[in-house]
Amino acid sequence: MSEADEGSATCSRRAQAGGGKLGLALVLTLLVTQGGCSSPGTAPSEQRARGFDLRQLIKTDINRVAERHQQHVFASLRRLADKLYKRNPAEWRKRGAASAEVAISRIFDEKHRWRIAELGNRRDLRAMQIALHPEFRGDRVQALIVGLASMVQAALGDREVFYMLDDLEPQHLYNAARNVEIVAWKLATARDASGSPLLLANEIGEVTNLSFEREFGRIIGLLDVLADVVEDETERTVTRVVQNLTTAVFLPVY
Repeated sequence: MSEADEGSATCSRRAQAGGGKLGLALVLTLLVTQGGCSSPGTAPSEQRARGFDLRQLIKTDINRVAERHQQHVFASLRRLADKLYKRNPAEWRKRGAASAEVAISRIFDEKHRWRIAELGNRRDLRAMQIALHPEFRGDRVQALIVGLASMVQAALGDREVFYMLDDLEPQHLYNAARNVEIVAWKLATARDASGSPLLLANEIGEVTNLSFEREFGRIIGLLDVLADVVEDETERTVTRVVQNLTTAVFLPVY
């Protein structure tokens, strides 16, 4: 069975589970979307369709909010990758890319489902861990951004688009925001055996550069707001945690 067929079957099962509440019309509409419930492993694209789109009939306000927040997070991640490669050009050269732009495109535009051979097919938390490990010899920027992007996707149920039967877990979104905080702190403090930063990021000196901190802050804010919205909508209580960043551990996102 193809991926599209599997996705269509999954959507059908979800719609049927809704019984009379949603009705046959919704079942048929879900089947028309041809597996649009989930599309893991690719970066979400801006949706600029004009005119009437049948799929909008099976979207709630929270679905639209989730999609917009996801798109904004990924835009920030792309900017973050660009900034990191500019400060650490040796990283994109490790994989033989012709330029930083090519390396960024490999991360966001290829259909790798966030499983990349150079990272041993690691994604989300494991990819972030190896990116910040002193003995890792691969492209740290790739590993870090793949880890962050796939973690966000995991927290969103590995979806690019959302429909009314798709369930979001506010705890996972909250945990993802805390994990980004941990990554930002580790990026600023992680050192190799010689005491040099594993990756150059924020810079304080004659010319202060805090653009990395602002980008991380934007991502954290977007995830926190979405977690709050979903918490209110679903009436599920999020367990807030307080960690010491020096000893903090990554929180589960699925």
